[in-house]
Amino acid sequence: MKSRIRFRRFFVPNSLRFQLLSRSLLLMAVLLIVIGLFQYVFMQGFIYQNQAKSIQGQIQSVPPDAWQQMASNSSANIPDKNSANGSNKNVENGFNHGPFFFIPDSTIAFIDGEGNFTVLSNSPTNVGTPPKLAEQDYQDAMNSNHRTTYKVVNQIGGAEQLIVLQPIQTRGPSGGVIQVSISTKPLQSMLIQQLITFLSLSLLALIGGMLAFIPVLRKTLVPLSKIVETVEQIDAGNLAERLPAEQGQMEIDRLAVSFNGMLERLESSFEAEKEAKEQMRRFVADASHELRTPLTSIHGFLEVLLRGAMNQPDKLHKSLKSMYAESERMKKLVQDLLLLAKLDRSPINQLTEGELDGIIKEMAPQLRLLAGNRKVSLRLTSNLRCQFDEDKMKQVLLNLFHNAVQYTDPEKGDIQLSLDKVADGVELTVRDNGSGIPEEHLPYLFDRFYRSDPSRARKYGGAGLGLAITKSIVELHGGTIRVKSVEGEGTVFYVWLPDLSIH
Repeated sequence: MKSRIRFRRFFVPNSLRFQLLSRSLLLMAVLLIVIGLFQYVFMQGFIYQNQAKSIQGQIQSVPPDAWQQMASNSSANIPDKNSANGSNKNVENGFNHGPFFFIPDSTIAFIDGEGNFTVLSNSPTNVGTPPKLAEQDYQDAMNSNHRTTYKVVNQIGGAEQLIVLQPIQTRGPSGGVIQVSISTKPLQSMLIQQLITFLSLSLLALIGGMLAFIPVLRKTLVPLSKIVETVEQIDAGNLAERLPAEQGQMEIDRLAVSFNGMLERLESSFEAEKEAKEQMRRFVADASHELRTPLTSIHGFLEVLLRGAMNQPDKLHKSLKSMYAESERMKKLVQDLLLLAKLDRSPINQLTEGELDGIIKEMAPQLRLLAGNRKVSLRLTSNLRCQFDEDKMKQVLLNLFHNAVQYTDPEKGDIQLSLDKVADGVELTVRDNGSGIPEEHLPYLFDRFYRSDPSRARKYGGAGLGLAITKSIVELHGGTIRVKSVEGEGTVFYVWLPDLSIH
């Protein structure tokens, strides 16, 4: 039952196996037919030439004078018109009086130097007189020396004859040409028999080739069948499957490698999409939570005012001040969200070449004012030129410095800014001696809405977007940002920017 099913699958017209088998057999059949035709044409010429050589050898075995004597006797025995029967008998028997000559069913004639055509012998199976060729053919035969001269002619009745011409030299003043004519039917029968034999063997070879080719083809297509089975197991939820890449067939291996690459790209795309959806879910949840807090606070103060607190100046001033602070916090959150959306949607920077240390020196008074009583020290290497967007780099510096201010002691805090030349770029370092960040929080520090100390960050109005914005800006400049922190000792942020001016 299984073999029958396999047989049916193998001979499905649209299957690759059937097409390979049928096209291979068709090509073999065409080649065998062409070979058979060439063999037929070649063998025909070969057999005709061999027969002509055999006849020439027999003609040469008879002495030339004997041919001359037979021609003279045949001419002397030609009677008048009233004795036609005797003429035929003498012509048929005249050759028997000469030397022995054995060519079955042949007609022999002698053509002398003057072009006289004398019939020496008629075959009883041939109808009519021997064919007479053009005089030029006989002249060419006389001058052919030892070359084999023969022609194939069709008589009026449709019978094909092989005519062999052999020159002879007699004692007389001129020689002559012996013409032997035989029917080609026996030769054609031999050729057809050989052709039939060849075609029969070719048919048997095709059948044997098909029977032998089917298992070979099935084994050859096993790697392709494995690929099909593996692909059938792959779906959106199972992209980890991979095709075997080394099966001993170069084309199949290349297909498997290409398919595996496509699966890896699909898997990466699905993972990226999954991660993006998860981030979006977290983003919406966190944004909603961050916006809900100031809105709830503003709503509460409004309720208090509506209940009569608006008529009390102290409570009114306190409520308005609190609502203003919450609105400022909500405004900053919305601005940060819009900035992140803009960076994600159209990350285009207007980079200009300049000295980054000049930007830091320009912002130094603002940074010291923001630091309060904290110690701020700058260690900047001058004349470090690179390409950057001035406004965005100011925001990077402010975000990192503000983060350091939040997590350092107001009186004992020490914040250090340094700018150094490193391999193929410039490195900005922001170091503080704050409380540090626990190691388990470091991998998520640049995620949106992530805060290692939520209560302290909310106290200062942070929503966990500053470092995410900083990372996006740095990456838009082609740079990288990394962090090192030891809990209880402090934190260091490293920003590396490529020196694009050297490219």
